[in-house]
Amino acid sequence: MKSIKEIYRIGTGPSSSHTMGPRQAAAEFLDRAPGGTTRYEVVLYGSLAATGKGHMTDVAIIDTFREAGKEVEIIWQPDIFLPYHPNAMLFKALDPEGKTLFEMTVYSVGGGAIKIEGDADIESEDIYPMNKMTDILEYCERSGKCYWEYVEECEGPEIWDYLHNVWEAMKEAVERGITREGRLPGPLNLRRKAAQYYVKATGYRDNLKSRGLTFAYALAVSEENASGGVIVTAPTCGSCGVVPGVLYHLWKSRDLPEERVLRALATAGLIGNVVKENASISGAEVGCQGEVGVACAMAAAAANQLFGGSPAQIEYAAEMGLEHHLGMTCDPVCGLVQIPCIERNAYAAARALDANIYSSFSDGVHRVSFDKLVNVMRETGHDLPSLYKETGTGGLAKDYQQM
Repeated sequence: MKSIKEIYRIGTGPSSSHTMGPRQAAAEFLDRAPGGTTRYEVVLYGSLAATGKGHMTDVAIIDTFREAGKEVEIIWQPDIFLPYHPNAMLFKALDPEGKTLFEMTVYSVGGGAIKIEGDADIESEDIYPMNKMTDILEYCERSGKCYWEYVEECEGPEIWDYLHNVWEAMKEAVERGITREGRLPGPLNLRRKAAQYYVKATGYRDNLKSRGLTFAYALAVSEENASGGVIVTAPTCGSCGVVPGVLYHLWKSRDLPEERVLRALATAGLIGNVVKENASISGAEVGCQGEVGVACAMAAAAANQLFGGSPAQIEYAAEMGLEHHLGMTCDPVCGLVQIPCIERNAYAAARALDANIYSSFSDGVHRVSFDKLVNVMRETGHDLPSLYKETGTGGLAKDYQQM
C-alpha cells in the first residue's frame, strides 16, 4: 500500500479525477512529446468526456498547454469507454499534415492520481506491509500502538511536515469559504451557503450550534472546490469538505493542539488508503460511495480517535461511515460538482460525527468488518450502470429542471 500523501493532494478544484488528474497528465505529456511540435490533440473518453465541461477538464488541459505556449484541440467521446478505467485521455502530437508523431494514453484513476498506459516506472513505492484493516487492527491491539503510530512507522517522521501543510491548506479553505458569498460558476446559478449557515449556527446553543457549524465548515470547503479554489483531496475533490469540516469544528470547539489533529489526519488517511488499495475512490468507477462515503469513513475514524476511541472503536466508526453510503450514485447535475455534491459533503460530515458517537457507546465489537464492507462497496460499484457513475446522465442529473 502506498503513501497517504496520495490521499491528501493539495490542488485546485472542482474535481480530482476530472481537473487535477488531466492537468497533471497534460504536463507529463508535454514533457515527453518531441520538441518542435506545433499541433496537439486530446481525445477525452467516457466519464471525462460526459462531464468534462462541467468539471472544467478542457480548461485544465488548455491552460496547461497555454502555459507552455502551445494550443490544443479537445475532442469529446463520451460514448467510448476504454477497458482500463472510465476516465481516459489520448494525447497526440501531430505534424502539419495530421500524422501522429507521438501519442500517450492516460487514465485519471481518482484522487488526482494518473496511470500512463504502458508505463510502470512512475508507480510509487509500496511502503505499508499491511493493507487490510483487520490485519492493522490486530497489529495495533498486539503492539499497543495506535493507527497513527503505524502510519508514522511506515511513512517516517517526515509525514508530520506533510500533514502540517495539508492541515494548513484545509484550514485556509474553510476560512476563505465561510466569508465568501455570491453565485458559484456554472449554469445552475447556485448561491454559496456557507457564510449564511455559519452566521445562523453562531446564534444557536450547544447541539444545534455544533451541527450548524459542522455544516458551515463542510459547505465552505466544498464551495471553494466548486469555484476552482485551492483545496485538499480527502480522498477526492468532490468529497473534500467532509474531513476538514469535521476536524476544523473539533479543533475550534475543543481547543485541540495541532499535534492531535495531525494524528487524526494520519488515521483518516490510513482509512482512505485501505479503500483506495482494495477498491476505489473514483466516482467514475464505483459511484459517490467511493468519494463521499469514503470521506465519511475517514472523518468518523478521525473524530473517534480525537474522542479517545480504541482501535476497535475507530475501525467501527469508519465502517459505519462507509456502510451507510453503500450504493450512493454519482449523478452530478449538469456535470458540475455542485448538486448534489456540496450538500452531500455537509450531510456526510454530520453523519461522520454520528458514527463516532454511536461507536463510542459500543465496545467496538461488531459483525461486519471494514474489509468486508470495502469488498462489498467495490462489487456494488462495479454493478452500478455507467449512467450512475459520473456521467451526468442518470439519477438526479437526468432531466433536471430549475425549480
